[in-house]
Amino acid sequence: MAGSLNRVMLIGRLTRDPELRYTPSGSAVCNLALATNRYGQDQSGERREFTDFHDVVVWNQGNRKLAELCAQYLAKGRLVYVEGRLQTRSWDDTQTGQKRYRTEVNASDVQFLDSRQEGAPAEGGPAPAAPGPAGSPATDIDPDDIPF
Repeated sequence: MAGSLNRVMLIGRLTRDPELRYTPSGSAVCNLALATNRYGQDQSGERREFTDFHDVVVWNQGNRKLAELCAQYLAKGRLVYVEGRLQTRSWDDTQTGQKRYRTEVNASDVQFLDSRQEGAPAEGGPAPAAPGPAGSPATDIDPDDIPF
C-alpha cells in the first residue's frame, strides 16, 4: 500500500467543561476531554468495561466557528462525536528539563449527539425549544438537509 491514513472517529462523553482560549494572533481554540468505553476481559478472564480518555483540540475553521460553538453549547457529561487526526506535540519542561510529549485529537468535526439536560438553559445559550405540533418535540433543522 502506497499511502498512509491518520483519521480518528470517537463517540464519548465529556469529562469536564470545555476550555476556550485565544492564541496571541486571535484564533479561538477549545480543549475538550473525552471518555470512551470499551469491553474486554481482565486478567482473570472476566468480562469488564474499560474507559479510555482522549484530549481533543478544536479550532475555528474559516467562517466555521467550531471552537466557539463547542465552548458555548457543550458541558461536562454531554455525548459528542469527534472526527479528526492524531497529532503529537513535544516541548521542553522548564521545571524538570525533560522533553515532554502529548498526543491529542485535532478535531475537524464535532457533532452534539444528545440534547441539553432538562431545566434551565446554559449561561448565554438559547432557551429550550418549545414542543412542535401535536406535542412532538421540536428538532433543529440542519441547512444541509434542505433539498433546495
